[in-house]
Parts: sequence; C-alpha cells; structure tokens
Amino acid sequence: MTRLIAGFAGSLTLSVPKSGTRPTSDRVREAIFSALEARDLIDGARVVDLYAGSGALGLEAASRGAESVVLVEKAASAARVCQANARLVEQQAARFGVDPAPRIRVVTRAARSAVETLEGPVDLVFIDPPYEAGAAEVDELLVALVPHLAADAVVALERSSRSTPPAEVRRLVLDRTARYGETVVHWMRRVTEEG
Repeated sequence: MTRLIAGFAGSLTLSVPKSGTRPTSDRVREAIFSALEARDLIDGARVVDLYAGSGALGLEAASRGAESVVLVEKAASAARVCQANARLVEQQAARFGVDPAPRIRVVTRAARSAVETLEGPVDLVFIDPPYEAGAAEVDELLVALVPHLAADAVVALERSSRSTPPAEVRRLVLDRTARYGETVVHWMRRVTEEG
C-alpha cells in the first residue's frame, strides 16, 4: 500500500501496479520531499515523473503545490493505474477547493521517447528506472533531458546502491548523493554553460 504523505491529498491511498514496478519506499519519498521543501522547489513547479509506476512521486509533488505534473510510464497497465491515481488527486483538489488545481497528465511512452516531446521548461524531474536498467540507458536519458530543463532545474535520480553513479553530463552537475539502504538518490542541478 502506498499513501501520499503531505499536502491537500496527504494520506490518500494510491493503487500500485500488480507487477513490473518497484515503488519508492515511504522512507525514501519522505527524504526526497523533505529535501525539496527545504529548498522551496515544489510550489509552482513544472514536474515530470519518468518511469512513474503508480505515479506516487509526481502525485506527491502535485499534492504539495506543483503547478503541473507529467507522469510517464510505458507499461499500459501501470499507466492506467497512474491515470486512476491522478483522478483521485484531482478529486481531492476539487474537494478542498485547491485553486489553481495542479494539471496532471499521463503519457504512455518509454521515458526516452517521452523526453523528446516534453513541453519545457521543466523545473523538477524524478527518474526512478528499474534497477536492471543499464547505466548507458540512464546516461542517454539525462543527456536528452537537459534541453528541456529550466535554469536551475533539479533532477532526482533513484538507483540501486550497487549501480554506478551517473556519468558527467554537460550542463547537469551532481550536487550530492544520499544513501538509504539499497537505494541511492543522486541529486543533480541544471546549470548555465558557464556554471
């Protein structure tokens, strides 16, 4: 069972795909959102959740004040779960009179393909690929993502603690890495050409 942690949809229970996904643990989600809120990076943000699974990361951002959220999931069954969860969050926004309500969209495509069609600029990106996804696949995705990022955009990349850190990508700097048991979160930031 997955629940949203805070915001207007806090404690809302989300459906989880029956198979093929690995939901981010509550502990890791709490740590990610504590870090984002400490830097005031959620309110009004344009968010993309790649490899969305249930959509929990993107929908948590929506609940906490993101302006828009795009949930990207290539598995049709998981995308249907994302859509159902998004409807629940939208209903909560209406119930509590959230104005403006976050715009939530589900895209049923592979992450790399979806990145090419993003309407930028994007302020915050969650990337939580399957642990078996290779480093080259993740690094190519990061390179493709950079042109769609706003200045000072933040990327949170969740990986297995046994995986290699992401490669250096032009205009994307690794700020820090946080470990949570079997999971690591690499925090990256979009910088200008000079920075």
